[in-house]
Amino acid sequence: MGLGRNFRRWGMRAFIAVMVLSPHAASADTITPERITAALSKLEALAEGVVADGGVPGLAIGVVHDDKVVFLKGFGHREAGKPEAVDADTVFQIASLSKPVSATIVAALVSEGIVSWDAKIADLDPAFRLAEPYPTSELTVRDLFSHRSGLPGTAGDDLEDIGYDRAEILRRLRFVSPSSSFRAGYSYSNFGLTEGAVAAAKPTGKSWEEIAEEKLYRPLGMVSTSSRHADFIKHANRAALHVKIDGVWAAKVKRDPDAQAPAGGVSSTARDLSQWARLVLGNGVYAGETLIKADALDQTHVPLMARGKNPVSGGESFYGLGWNIEFGRHGLSWGHAGAFSVGARTLVTLFPEEKLGIVIVANAFSTGVPEGLSDSFADLVFDGKVEKDWVKAWDDTYASLFGPAIAAAKATYAAPPSPARPAGPASAYAGRYFNDFIGDAVVSSAGDALVLKVGPAGARSYSLKHFDGDLFLTFPDAETPDRPSGVGFDIGPDGRASAMTIEFLDDNNLGTLQRAWVISCSAPSSFQRGARSEATRRRPWDPSRDTRASRRCRTFDGGARRPPLSCRTS
Repeated sequence: MGLGRNFRRWGMRAFIAVMVLSPHAASADTITPERITAALSKLEALAEGVVADGGVPGLAIGVVHDDKVVFLKGFGHREAGKPEAVDADTVFQIASLSKPVSATIVAALVSEGIVSWDAKIADLDPAFRLAEPYPTSELTVRDLFSHRSGLPGTAGDDLEDIGYDRAEILRRLRFVSPSSSFRAGYSYSNFGLTEGAVAAAKPTGKSWEEIAEEKLYRPLGMVSTSSRHADFIKHANRAALHVKIDGVWAAKVKRDPDAQAPAGGVSSTARDLSQWARLVLGNGVYAGETLIKADALDQTHVPLMARGKNPVSGGESFYGLGWNIEFGRHGLSWGHAGAFSVGARTLVTLFPEEKLGIVIVANAFSTGVPEGLSDSFADLVFDGKVEKDWVKAWDDTYASLFGPAIAAAKATYAAPPSPARPAGPASAYAGRYFNDFIGDAVVSSAGDALVLKVGPAGARSYSLKHFDGDLFLTFPDAETPDRPSGVGFDIGPDGRASAMTIEFLDDNNLGTLQRAWVISCSAPSSFQRGARSEATRRRPWDPSRDTRASRRCRTFDGGARRPPLSCRTS
């Protein structure tokens, strides 16, 4: 997300319904500096209270008004149980708050005439493919930044989870069937937006990371901001990611989001993000200088896709280009939230008519603290008082989204049938499996247990525990280590598995892999007898280059039919 990773099976789509919703905006009343000052003192007290009550281990807040940073402060600790405090320069992973940042960067390219929002991806990045030819030929940067390409929301996230890099993930999106007709539906896609950003940077001949630094971070003096995970790790003053384990915040998991850097891989501080908010609220003008033309930036805030109502405040919400646009209790707002399910929550809310904005970065998941504090601040500014306990309202919303879904996932595999059917021998399941999207998966035996390895060069390894018959369980999520996922095998007439379905990779019906039979054929006798030239005899025999061998022993790599018994070895 991104969004957070590894939680698609238990509510990712529901989470997206709130993740990109910004709180509100605007009022007919004039917002005076005195009103802002009064609201800020109460906001500070609210933030201190949230941290003291254990709502999050740490957070930082920046507030901008009339092109000035009027509030900048950190609260709590970078890592639970350690003394180092969060301050305005603590670097946080901002997850999907990266999306509007990236939209600003592309707007800079549009402003310079390097690319257009309506430039076709087929022209910018001819190697990129969707599953169908017409969307592939017509797809634009605008389509990808507004999530209307037809790509399912989780497409590619699963490949990132098992270790594939950006280039390979984007290549494999061609195997994902669309979730809606082209431009007809909204489906929030990390890797769709990532492709839009990467393609937009292609005409420069530079990487996305270089362009981000050149067009935004450096001009705004965002010295602690980067789209490279390696830069985040270099900072001593950085926030850890936290999830609750047995009711206590714990920093157990790290997250490298480089594969989806434009969508979720930015790291930044409250200080730096406040400078970015100044630029956006200034319509591309920063410190008196026009850095981005207003018409290029304005397009990011045009409502393109309807998203329904904000689940807490009830405002009507739309998506533009990397931004949520909402018409809520206080009028118009622009914003975006971010989350990593391994321990990050972030939010920006801008009130363009008042030239007012708030940025909140926190080091925990799941929590509604950023939305709760932002909503409270909006009430204080526009109404002079907080209308309700917004932190509790948002916390309850997140609990309702994830609690039942997680419980249901656990209940599915709470206990095997009684009596459970026995498993077959390990040899029935062991072997190599394959499909175009997931690639190779290898099942091997380790003593009495089975081990599943997936990803490039077996990058991820999972122990399989027998559940019932040919169904096994694994526990793929580091942040929910007690939540099981199924791995099932289809057994053929010879008693061996012909296919395997990996539940945690099956979001888009691409988690079934066929057994990949390894082919071995002997060299023809003519090769051994010296019927070929001396130069040819010195080369190892390659059956793939021998037409006689290819007729005799074809490659049965995940195909429907099995190879002849004389050719298969496993």
